[in-house]
Amino acid sequence: MPIRDVTIHPVAGLIGAEITGLDLAEPPDDATTNILRGALAEYLVIFIRDQKLDMAAHKRLTEAFGPIMRVPYVTPSREDPDVLAVLKEAEETKVSVFGGDWHADFSFLESPPAGSVLYAIEVPPYGGDTLWANQIAAYETLPDDLKAIVDASRAVHVGTPYGVKHAPAPDTATSRSIEITRGDPEADRETFHPAVCAHPPSGRRTLFVNPIYTTRLEGPQGADDPEILRRLYAHAVRPEFTCRFRWTPGAVAIWDNRATLHYAINDYDGHRRLLYRTTFAGDRPQ
Repeated sequence: MPIRDVTIHPVAGLIGAEITGLDLAEPPDDATTNILRGALAEYLVIFIRDQKLDMAAHKRLTEAFGPIMRVPYVTPSREDPDVLAVLKEAEETKVSVFGGDWHADFSFLESPPAGSVLYAIEVPPYGGDTLWANQIAAYETLPDDLKAIVDASRAVHVGTPYGVKHAPAPDTATSRSIEITRGDPEADRETFHPAVCAHPPSGRRTLFVNPIYTTRLEGPQGADDPEILRRLYAHAVRPEFTCRFRWTPGAVAIWDNRATLHYAINDYDGHRRLLYRTTFAGDRPQ
């Protein structure tokens, strides 16, 4: 595909771009791969609409960014063990959903995912949007007192939704459409990552904490004050750091899990929503 046919349009001031002129059903050639990788490095999340991907094409696209990674604690789709069905049925109302708070995926792993590819199959007539937040911008605009603390701290990450110690209350209503392992003591194991990491493609520094999996900071005196994390979380998702994507059937979103947080908005009770997700592997945060 000639590069001149491809256009890249930013969707917000600090994060996100929509790419047109690509047919991702075809195996990506070197030129297409370079366009996708370059756009992802610059914009941190990219969107390509009107695609027709079977699971093989979806996986080929994922492999343009890195080896496919099978994430723990979540049962994959019946069709392919490398693909996760992100599903909420229409009759599931007043329940929490997978990814329904700001987070970086599986940050409690020794080597968290580098990113993911999400492909929309069936979307509600309204609602069900996804938000992303730029954590490079969040770090660069931190108040000086917070920056001094995170620069000298490690963040403690725990698989809180899947373990015992931090498990959701037993009466918490959750979606049954995604099978999640709960009550695994191994998920309570603490993993330590720098609170500020180097973003591999750019070398820029990025904040690496999130409300779901980060339980505390270890660092200079006062770093373990819960108020520090509350301030960090509030700053990390300021509106100017974010973009919001309205899903349409056939839309693809690809994001960098090392330099963004994301949030699945649960505002479509009474409607079915199905997307397929793959994940590509990354190195341990440095």
